[in-house]
Amino acid sequence: MASIVESGWRYLITNFNDFQLACLGSFFLHESVFFLSGLPFIYLERAGWLSKYKIQTKNNSPAAQEKCITRLLLYHFCVNLPVMIASYPVFKFMGMRSSLPLPSWKVVSTQIVFYFILEDFVFYWGHRVLHTKWLYKHVHSVHHEYATPFGLTSEYAHPAEILFLGFATIIGPAITGPHLMTLWLWMVLRVLETVEAHCGYHFPWSLSNFLPLYGGADFHDYHHRLLYTKSGNYSSTFIYMDRIFGTDTGYRKLKALKKAGVEDDGKDTCNGKEM
Repeated sequence: MASIVESGWRYLITNFNDFQLACLGSFFLHESVFFLSGLPFIYLERAGWLSKYKIQTKNNSPAAQEKCITRLLLYHFCVNLPVMIASYPVFKFMGMRSSLPLPSWKVVSTQIVFYFILEDFVFYWGHRVLHTKWLYKHVHSVHHEYATPFGLTSEYAHPAEILFLGFATIIGPAITGPHLMTLWLWMVLRVLETVEAHCGYHFPWSLSNFLPLYGGADFHDYHHRLLYTKSGNYSSTFIYMDRIFGTDTGYRKLKALKKAGVEDDGKDTCNGKEM
C-alpha cells in the first residue's frame, strides 16, 4: 500500500510543480470531495429515501437547494481559491513541502489529531463570537438561512465568515508546515466531517453512535433549529468545548426527554445563554 501511495505521489510531483499542487490541486481536491459527498443528500431529500433517519421532517425546496449550489460555486471560486493562492507563501515559509520521502503515518496521524484539537478550540470561540447580536445579523445569519441543513449548506456562509472561521481550519497546518499529503488528508477529513454534520440525517452507522464526544449531524442540527441567542452547540467536530462551558445543556436536556419517552412538540428546550 505504501509503495502504491509513493508511486502515485511521485507521478504528481514529476508532472506538477509545488504551486500547482498546493493551490490548484488542493482546490480541485476540495471541490471533488465536497460536492461528491454533499450532493447525494440533496437527492435523498428530494426522493424521500431513508426518510426515517431524517432529523427534521421539513424539506428544502429545489429552488433553495439550487440557490445554495450557485452561491457556493461563486464563493469557492471568488473567495476560497484566492485565499489558497494567497496563503501559499505562508505555508512554504513555515516548511510545507511536497517532495519525497512521504512522512510516516505516525507523523501524519499525530499532526491530524493536533489539527482536530486546535480547530475545535478556535472554531468554538469564533462561532460563539459570530452568535453575538451584531455579527449574527450582518454575517452569520447567512449560514443560518437554512434551518433545515443539508450537506452542502456546511460551506454556505458570508464571505467574511468563510475567512473568519476558515482560520480555525488552516491555523494548525500553518504553524506546523506539514507535508502536502498531510494537508490534503486533513482537508478531506475536515470536509467530510462538516458535510456529515450538516447532512440532516442521523443513521445507525453515524460516527456519533460509536465515537465518544463526536458531535455529528444530530448535535449540529439542533444548533440550526434554534434562535441565535439560544442555540448552543457551537463546537465543530468534537463536543468537549460545549460540555466544558455548558453551552450544550439545552441539547442534553432534550435528548434526556426523548430517551425518557417524552415527545418533542416542536418547542426545543434551550439553555438560554448568550456569549
